[in-house]
Parts: sequence; structure tokens; C-alpha cells
Amino acid sequence: MALAVAAAGIGVTICGRREAELAKVAGENDRISGIAADVTDEAAMAALYERAQAARGPFDIVVANAGMAGSAPAHKTALSDWQRTLDVNLTGAFLTVKPALAGMAARKTGRIVFIASTAGLKGYAYVASYVAAKHGVIGLMRALAAETVKSGVTVNAVCPGFVETEMLEESIRRIIEKTGRAAGLFD
Repeated sequence: MALAVAAAGIGVTICGRREAELAKVAGENDRISGIAADVTDEAAMAALYERAQAARGPFDIVVANAGMAGSAPAHKTALSDWQRTLDVNLTGAFLTVKPALAGMAARKTGRIVFIASTAGLKGYAYVASYVAAKHGVIGLMRALAAETVKSGVTVNAVCPGFVETEMLEESIRRIIEKTGRAAGLFD
């Protein structure tokens, strides 16, 4: 996503916890800069915005796409795993967009895009915390869209289905390990 937006001539700031991964993506286009930050840390996200705005100016587009998913039957999901999933997927989405909202409203322009999931529209077995978090992201999107409807700021969500990523591969591996289901059931 960052590479496509940068290729269209737009300056992009990407965020993640792993500096090496950020540098790798930023190295592919001069319009991309990476800043390491944890989306679950409000102070870190505010600092990211201050640093990025000092370098590039105000944010016109914000894409909240940090995510993680554990997998286990709900009755075997540890509260700490439940909380971490909500922290990254839902609270992280909120903290990603929060610093941009006032400036966008004042300028009467801006685009907020949440990367949710089809899990935000229906339920899936073995990922109750992820489903709950993504339903929350859809609710957050709807609330912010209602708040900003007259300001010129649009708020939307994209709800992709399964995308072949390391996160999906890890979730499938854990489901197979914990349930004994065959890998072919996930193809």
C-alpha cells in the first residue's frame, strides 16, 4: 500500500515496531519514511505524528492497518491474549487516527481508512478476540464517519478476506497444532 501511494507521488510515513522492516520498505521509494512506534502507546503515536508533520506537513490520509491475531478456542484463550489482540487491532486503530482528526477537521479535508477484515462483519471459529476487535474497528469507523460527516473528512473501512501473510500462516499453524485439523481444510 505504501509503495503504491508513494508511486503516485504522495509522501508516506510508515509505522511499525521493527526498524529493519521499515527501512527495507522505505529504501524502495524516496517518498517513504519509516518511524518505529507501537500503535498501542498513545505517547509514541503522538510523537510519531509530531515528527512526521515536522518533516512532511499535515496528514491528508491515514491508513490504520496494524494487526495481529492469535488463534485458540474461546474457552482456551488467555485473558492476556484477548487483551493484546484488542490493544493492537482496536485501540491501535484508534490511536493511529486520533492525532490526525482535529487537524483534518480544521482543514476541512482528510481521509481515514481502517483496514478491518471480513471478521469485522461475521464470526470465525478459533479467533474470537480478533473477530471482536475487528467488529470494534467497524463500529469505530461508523462513529468517526458520523462525527466527521460535515467536516470534509471521510472515514471508511476496507474488509479484506484472508490474505496470505505471515500473520495468516502463523494463525493456521496454531489452529492445526491445537485442533489436529488438516492443513488442506484452509486452502
